[in-house]
Amino acid sequence: MDDLGLPSVFRVGEFAAWAVSAAHTQAAAFFATRNGLPAAPQVRVGVREAAIAFRSERYLRVDGEAAFEWAPLSGDYEAADGWVRLHCNFEHHAEIACRVLGVPQERAAVEAAVRRRGRFELEDAIADAGGVAAAMRTRAEWVAHPQSAAVGGRPVVAMGALAGGGVFGGQAGRSGGGGRAGAGVGAESGAEAVGDSAAGSAARLADESFGGSAGEPAPGWGAGSVGRLVGERAAGLAAGSATRPLSGIRVLDLTRIIAGPNAGRVLAGYGADVTMVRSPLLPTIRGLDLDLNVGKALRFLDLRSDAGREAFLDLVREADIVLQSYRPGALAGLGLGPADLAAVKPNLVHVSISAYGPDGPWGGRRGFDSLVQMAVGIAEEGMRAAGSERPVPLPAQVLDHGAGWLAAAGAIEALRRGGGLAVEVSLAGVGHALDAFGRLDPAVGLAVADPTLSDVDDLLLRGPSAAGTLTRVRFPGSVAGATLGWAGPPPHA
Repeated sequence: MDDLGLPSVFRVGEFAAWAVSAAHTQAAAFFATRNGLPAAPQVRVGVREAAIAFRSERYLRVDGEAAFEWAPLSGDYEAADGWVRLHCNFEHHAEIACRVLGVPQERAAVEAAVRRRGRFELEDAIADAGGVAAAMRTRAEWVAHPQSAAVGGRPVVAMGALAGGGVFGGQAGRSGGGGRAGAGVGAESGAEAVGDSAAGSAARLADESFGGSAGEPAPGWGAGSVGRLVGERAAGLAAGSATRPLSGIRVLDLTRIIAGPNAGRVLAGYGADVTMVRSPLLPTIRGLDLDLNVGKALRFLDLRSDAGREAFLDLVREADIVLQSYRPGALAGLGLGPADLAAVKPNLVHVSISAYGPDGPWGGRRGFDSLVQMAVGIAEEGMRAAGSERPVPLPAQVLDHGAGWLAAAGAIEALRRGGGLAVEVSLAGVGHALDAFGRLDPAVGLAVADPTLSDVDDLLLRGPSAAGTLTRVRFPGSVAGATLGWAGPPPHA
């Protein structure tokens, strides 16, 4: 298979290796500090393995059968003046879209109704009704949108005080961008290192997108803060006995679908004790759960109830990291926002993943990877590059997976800074970062073979679970001297 990883004019393989390396670099530094090493160990990430990890849900098999499918009504629809994508994988989102369109939940009826509506008008109408949809924009149309300015004004990995305050760019958004002579991305047997073009792209990202603001606090890195984190409840782990970078670190994962669960999966791969906190009232997708929740425990809590909130706060008191991907402000409305949790656990690391970021006119808008690709111009550019008459998305949920790896990187950096920080990553921000990597000639990028399950057999693991025998993509890359990967199958809900 070509070292570019996946077929696209976007530099998906290079970007995937950069994002994975960003997290590995932070994990390596944490590992070195807690083990008293004089320097961080070498990080190695192959382009091919990173790219395949970015589409792990496509390769998941349960007893040999694929476990994830898009819902019948999810997809791209031709509107009166362009294209709109509806995301209907959850029943209530399908119901909202059809109610706005005034039609039953039948594909032909939805197609006919969408053709009578304008793309932007329908996008807003469904969003205002509590559903999820996105009009396909050109890159120029996205740049002209006020939400683009809001996204572009924030670092891709943004940090600030847990109780509120200024925002600065995490080092996690800068590391891992080099090529053969750069930091973080190396070659492994059978896979080329990220090329020099990626080094230039990442350097531009560091200069243009990820810089800290004036007054950025000095990092509180050192054996003292890391040792306190793990030493209080895991004697000896900060003094040379830890082979898993994050063993002893406790994570609460309040996320669903791909981006947030992937962040939790990454942290579990570094050895963290990750507990999913799942509402018994909210829907989920079984195939994604089986792929993305490997190595985690499961706890059901209704955070809208007094008992559920109190139980959650008890968990927070013993946690180091909270991951959440609810809409911006949703948990704060329940008294469980970052400032609320700071009162309970001042040195907590709080990580939020959203579609479009916390600010701007779309700051509270729901969204998923496939919708953000439409909104920010990725699907339209893919369509033009391929000479297609329909939107052409990326060959993976790159924004979701990238957000997960970068959120995990930010979480570890925040731990190294001593905690007490809020970390924010948005899918649209990840899209801006991918954009900065530049493009491949379509004759080159689109000629890459689309890897089948048999093509990636060397990157797969097989093992038993409560659901059956799982075939899944292994943890990519390595940190010298550290043990990476997942302990145990996903929990059985």
